[in-house]
Amino acid sequence: MSDAAGDYARLRAQLDSLTTEAFRSELADIDQLPTLEIAKIMNGEDATVPGAVAAVLPQIAAAIDATAARMARGGRLVYAGAGTAGRLGVLDASECPPTFNTAPTEVVGLIAGGPSAMVTSVEGAEDSKEPAAADLDALGLTADDTVVGISASGRTPYAIGAVEHARACGALTIGLSCNAGSALAAAAEHGIEIVVGPELLTGSTRLKAGTAQKLVLNMLSTITMIRLGKTYGNLMVDVRASNEKLRARSRRIVSLATGAPDAEIEAALAATDGEVKNAILTILGGVDAPTAERLLAASQGHLRAALRAAQS
Repeated sequence: MSDAAGDYARLRAQLDSLTTEAFRSELADIDQLPTLEIAKIMNGEDATVPGAVAAVLPQIAAAIDATAARMARGGRLVYAGAGTAGRLGVLDASECPPTFNTAPTEVVGLIAGGPSAMVTSVEGAEDSKEPAAADLDALGLTADDTVVGISASGRTPYAIGAVEHARACGALTIGLSCNAGSALAAAAEHGIEIVVGPELLTGSTRLKAGTAQKLVLNMLSTITMIRLGKTYGNLMVDVRASNEKLRARSRRIVSLATGAPDAEIEAALAATDGEVKNAILTILGGVDAPTAERLLAASQGHLRAALRAAQS
């Protein structure tokens, strides 16, 4: 057997062992069903995903607490994956600046093949560990950073390579996959395996596996930001007002947090250069804008702590 044939045989055997690649004979005639029936089946499949996530919530929570502790010291959250998994990481990272006023360098998404792979498949980009190490080195990875390898199969070399290299650098590592006993989870300090079962279309892991990964990434970023003081209750007080919709949302958030009249809200936002958290503190804490800025800095951006300091 040639080397290429041997590699193919090993890969096929590996895929045959994965739950996410399993063939479902009961769906072999799905293409002959009415559209509504296919939609019902697909919807039923999707409904099983939250339960699979719920089964590993303790592992998710532990990973979030560890991530938040590192980020509180100035560390970054870095996602690394290929294909759908990589795109989901880039998506989650790109939504953090407008939602939580993070710098673009604080939450980063790496995808095998580079930015062009977001819209066009880059064949073979995921097949090697070395590019992941190079991508992380380009970021100047530190021990305060967290690297999340994302791979539905749990065998993608790019994701495993990212986790292995990050761990060797002393960074926190999380491995997110959708197969039990995955190499990715084994390589990471925190392994999170969301076993969603075989897909509606054999091996199409952009379906249930992709949905599961999206749900977990939502938790990782959102709850980490809550732990870092980026919210006040369930209000996005660090929102960046970069367009008209977000400017309107800023005013609404200050209103919900304070109950102040519109004129007072406008004055507070004007005095604090549109910073929602600072505006709330000037109103509820009865302090001026410079004092609000100083108190928030002293409390590492946690509004409740700054309020307690203002009221004392």
